[in-house]
Amino acid sequence: RSMIEQVQKEENLLIIKEIGAQPCVTQRELSLKLGISLGKTNYILKELIKKGFIKARNFSANPEKLKKIQYYLTKEGLEHKMQLTRYFLKEKENEYNWLKKDWDKLAAEKVRKSAISL
Repeated sequence: RSMIEQVQKEENLLIIKEIGAQPCVTQRELSLKLGISLGKTNYILKELIKKGFIKARNFSANPEKLKKIQYYLTKEGLEHKMQLTRYFLKEKENEYNWLKKDWDKLAAEKVRKSAISL
């Protein structure tokens, strides 16, 4: 998988998680919390809305003020969140297995070198 695809999936998951935890979060707050530009945050939210993973609802107690938006996860969004979480768990498991194998090789090499120098 490409690194760009991985980053996109991670950003989608982070936004979906944040909306699930805090539906009244603003785009600016999401942008700051996740360390991505406001424009990119807006783009990702629009894509998630197009795909039906989140919905946006306008609300404001005072019609004179700017409208506030509340985001919420759809059933499809929850399923997507589960798929992304499963994907990242598998990726981390693969990474762990690769690192463990490398670690075991290094440890065996160290033991061999220690035995030779005795």
